[in-house]
Amino acid sequence: QVQLVESGGGLVQAGGSLRLSCAASGSIASIDAMGWHRQAPGKQRELVASITGSNVTNYGDSVKGRFAITRDNTKNTVYLQMNSLEPEDTTVYYCNAKAKLQSFGSTWTTYWGRGTQVTVSS
Repeated sequence: QVQLVESGGGLVQAGGSLRLSCAASGSIASIDAMGWHRQAPGKQRELVASITGSNVTNYGDSVKGRFAITRDNTKNTVYLQMNSLEPEDTTVYYCNAKAKLQSFGSTWTTYWGRGTQVTVSS
């Protein structure tokens, strides 16, 4: 199995910045795309940002120009730099990774972290 552990969430004032990290561990053979989603209460989970194994990035419309996703393949870690935060960004952020295990016959599977809370005060 693959474990994803997010960190870096917290409370920040509007206009401030936070940097989220997500480290993948386990019997990993390879990781393809990694990304971040968020889900506010009563709403569907939405894409925040994703990054492929070749560092092609994609962003949700609401965060374009404010957030930046990067990854460190040597650490199996993905980062989300969040700038110019707004109260509307308040919610739980979930990391995900598409990975293949070392075991024979393993297939690509998307794994999810448990989430980290981001709260932006006005």
